[in-house]
Amino acid sequence: MNKVNVKEKFEKFSDHWNPRIVGELNGQQVKLAKLKGEFIWHSHEDEDEMFWIVKGKLKIEFRDRTVELTGNEFFIVPRGVEHKPIAEEEVHVMLFEPASTQHTGKEEHKLTNNNQERL
Repeated sequence: MNKVNVKEKFEKFSDHWNPRIVGELNGQQVKLAKLKGEFIWHSHEDEDEMFWIVKGKLKIEFRDRTVELTGNEFFIVPRGVEHKPIAEEEVHVMLFEPASTQHTGKEEHKLTNNNQERL
């Protein structure tokens, strides 16, 4: 049992769209990621995904609308819902998702990383 300083963890990496695992609870993983630019359209068939904005502004596009999030806000993308995160400027985000979640769902892309580092 160790406390986690989120700011210190974010200082340990600089790349984008590459989540790091910083904790686990009840089959869920807590991940930190820096986002910048556009990700790809994807969905997670069996898992919900929670985006908690630590710093910055994130847009999550859906086929029928766009949700905008800023610091200290979160949004849960329900399982099976296609989405595309967009960060016009760098965003620091905390993700909560089941350990079984594939980074880009069934989509394969150069940004796909299903072997995420633990910090």
